[in-house]
Amino acid sequence: MFIDNFRRGEGQSKINFSSKLAAKLADLSWKTFQAVNTALPEGKSIHPKWAPAPLLKSYERTRPPLGFPRETDSLCPKCVKIVREEVIKGEIPLEILMFSHPGEIKAQLIEEDGKIFIRKTCPTHGFFEDILATDAEFLKRIESLFFGRDFRTADDAHIHHHGTSNIQFGRGAVLTVDLTNRCNMMCNPCFMDANQVGYVHEPSFEDIKAILDRAVSFKPRRQIIILFSGGEPTLSPHFLDAVSYAKGIGFYRILAATNGIRYAEDIEFCHRAKEAGQHGVYLQFDGVGEEKNKHRGVGNLFDVKLKAIENLSSVGIKITLVTTIVNTINNDSVGDIVRFAAANIDKIQTIAFQPVSFTGRDEDISDENRRKYRYTLSALAHDLQNQLKDLVDLQPLRDWFPLSSYSAFTSVMDMLQGADAPWGWSACNCHPNCGIFTLVVVNKKTGEMKSLFEFFDYEQFMRDVTVITDTARGKKLTMAQLAMAIMRNYKPEKAPRDFPISQIINLFKPSSANANSDRNDRMKQPTSDADLWRVLCIEGMWFQDLYTYDFRRTEMCVIPYGTQEGEISFCAYNTGVGWRQIIENMHKTASVAEWYKNHGRHPVYAKGKKVPGIQKAKSIVLPVINKIPSEQEKISPYLIEEDPIDQPFQDRVVI
Repeated sequence: MFIDNFRRGEGQSKINFSSKLAAKLADLSWKTFQAVNTALPEGKSIHPKWAPAPLLKSYERTRPPLGFPRETDSLCPKCVKIVREEVIKGEIPLEILMFSHPGEIKAQLIEEDGKIFIRKTCPTHGFFEDILATDAEFLKRIESLFFGRDFRTADDAHIHHHGTSNIQFGRGAVLTVDLTNRCNMMCNPCFMDANQVGYVHEPSFEDIKAILDRAVSFKPRRQIIILFSGGEPTLSPHFLDAVSYAKGIGFYRILAATNGIRYAEDIEFCHRAKEAGQHGVYLQFDGVGEEKNKHRGVGNLFDVKLKAIENLSSVGIKITLVTTIVNTINNDSVGDIVRFAAANIDKIQTIAFQPVSFTGRDEDISDENRRKYRYTLSALAHDLQNQLKDLVDLQPLRDWFPLSSYSAFTSVMDMLQGADAPWGWSACNCHPNCGIFTLVVVNKKTGEMKSLFEFFDYEQFMRDVTVITDTARGKKLTMAQLAMAIMRNYKPEKAPRDFPISQIINLFKPSSANANSDRNDRMKQPTSDADLWRVLCIEGMWFQDLYTYDFRRTEMCVIPYGTQEGEISFCAYNTGVGWRQIIENMHKTASVAEWYKNHGRHPVYAKGKKVPGIQKAKSIVLPVINKIPSEQEKISPYLIEEDPIDQPFQDRVVI
């Protein structure tokens, strides 16, 4: 096909001309094809065996109430804690949470003074108010770009049986499984109040296997990232076995949410984790330098992070930095974190910024401190614009999109896999208030950065993908249309001078060659002279607490917890009615005293204590990893199959 002709011999001097010509030809081809395509009756959607119904077309997708003002269902921050304690003490039955509505009240989401607020009144405890967006226009734009809900879940009563906390839509993107509530740090903030609840909750290996088995027992049967968490998951004696078991079931990405201490201490552990099937880590990372990490209580935590990144990269484990942002504490350093990631782009591909959620250890925060420390996604977009303006033009109303917009591409991948695929593609159909993202390209030699969406029209691309999926013309025509849509939305005149169109193609192209390929694996060029650019994904994910709680978000959760009592929305588990505390009490392994007696104490680094054996870093730019152990490439049964003659693309898409 014509893509290959432009990719062959794409030299430095010809990049701009060939890219412009390719984009123009693609745009002309698209318009010519669609003049006929859209005039014909739509094709019939396939009904994959993993799905509860035929694939949804855009107009068949439902949407939650959006726009402002609107009313939603929320919780009283005071009533909920009373009910939770009574359930834990056995004073009222657990079933009250499944068949009643304790603590639930109505809430109003309103626009006022250029901001979005949530306001609610409990007849017993009075009035509550919090802020959802410091820039109303930002949030309104994000909501306007919502792609639509995924399937309703089916045959899932054994998984979702948590009353109004049930997940009702979608297949999800990440399944979090807590392996232990023990931790080797004493962080604040902490979702689970690790080390402080008076008991140990550590599922057995049989429990872990049952959780993973249940994850594939209902429809939509989905390919989902498995995220082992805690506490510190590497403290669990079952960690490596759990990774291996998840891999064996067929989950292609297994990650750990970690503070990095174990990986920094022990390179051999990194090797064993990689051999077991671990693909990546979500590495806690609050800032550049010890000063921005000292609130975590570890004397040399930043050096620990650098060593963990170096060790993990050396064995081929992918790294996502996860930063909890607390207003007035570290929001002034979000730009520095992006600079750090860009300087180490050979090792770091994603930053996940998480505005603080007042749960766990911080659930009882005072109103004064809650207002002081509250941070929003719109504030993140503006802070990054201001802190990076000397490096990249990152515009809040141009360059940010809801995480759920990924689902536009998921719908194409579901079509390409065909009706016989045993798995549905991973889908991030979360509520638009839950998460946002942007993509920045980074020149790995010069450090030059540019917003991808400055030279790639992602909004139009999503509209083009909607046309492709709604008309449903079969695999070959779908691939051809996708190729045209990618290239026609590329704006070479706005791209970096030496940025080849082939890297845009590589970024979005679908394939099954390697189940573990990611965006930067795909962007690698066959010749080193052209292999200059990588993509840094910057995400914002804001979890709810009792003051911002919205059941319309909970029912669309894409990052559920897998527990001994089924799958529960992330926010319903960590906050909401408090399913974490309830389930951990139901299944606690031992009291802390009993655990220490039988197992001894594990090291805890707090009050300025340093992790031993970690050398002081001389630079925040870590050594370049020249060679990473290669993955064993194999075609997985749940990824699309290819005909190399008829199809121009080589790799799978996971943006």
